[in-house]
Amino acid sequence: MSDSPLSISECTTFEASFADDLAAYAAAGADGIGIWEFKLPKGEDARSLDQVAASGLDVSICVPEVPSVYPDGYFGEPAEPAARVVAMKGALRRFAPFKPAAVLVVTGDPTGRDVAEMRRVTVEGLREVADEAAELGLTLGLEAYRVTSGSLVSTIPGMIDLADEVGRDNLRIVVDTWHVWDDTGVLDDLKRYADRFVGVQVCDWRNPSRSWADRVLPGDGVIDWSAMLGALDEAGFDGWYDIEIFSDNGQFGNKWPDSLWARDADDLAREAVSKFRALVNRGRR
Repeated sequence: MSDSPLSISECTTFEASFADDLAAYAAAGADGIGIWEFKLPKGEDARSLDQVAASGLDVSICVPEVPSVYPDGYFGEPAEPAARVVAMKGALRRFAPFKPAAVLVVTGDPTGRDVAEMRRVTVEGLREVADEAAELGLTLGLEAYRVTSGSLVSTIPGMIDLADEVGRDNLRIVVDTWHVWDDTGVLDDLKRYADRFVGVQVCDWRNPSRSWADRVLPGDGVIDWSAMLGALDEAGFDGWYDIEIFSDNGQFGNKWPDSLWARDADDLAREAVSKFRALVNRGRR
């Protein structure tokens, strides 16, 4: 199995502070942190940079407060594409000093829109954002949601086609396994396109799943991780694995009594790293 680095995305410990996340992830033995912009204290980026350096963690996939040209159910404001592109470029300038592996971009929700027009405006906006990223030495990572979560594209081939239409070398792919694990032919897609991936987001699918924010730790759900990791390893994937857990504690309308977000950040980070590495090690036997 691959020796790809492992990070934890900060939404996993949603209620913890940036400083607490750094401490928890380092103590858990992660290699990196996926920074969410909403967690960075305003006006304290120099201090945050020092904290990252002191933690020994690398920065994997950063998530802006506005990561898409059109809004979706999670990233809703501002509404207008032009204003969102300005915000996306501002997030790039903020993230650049942290030297992330990638900055996440998504597509927005096409519900109720002219899809052809949305795609045209999205492609133009992503080109502008990618050009700004290139000037800053940054890579973008395009992620698709599953159809029920609202996304212009919803499969790995769909992401590849959209990235090719944008036509920028620094636009790569982030595969969120929660969104694609049950797609027909997903293992073949992982093997075919692995060289285009900058990161793979990791969690597991609770069965039955109660909402989009009802994910569980890797190995605790129904995703066939042996097959997924085997496909990525066969293809030579060497990018980031990024543990990303949404587990609603009331933030998004459902206060699940077993919400992982209610747990202590140190314990959750430690278990998340342990569970994923156990899956990797199991595949090596």
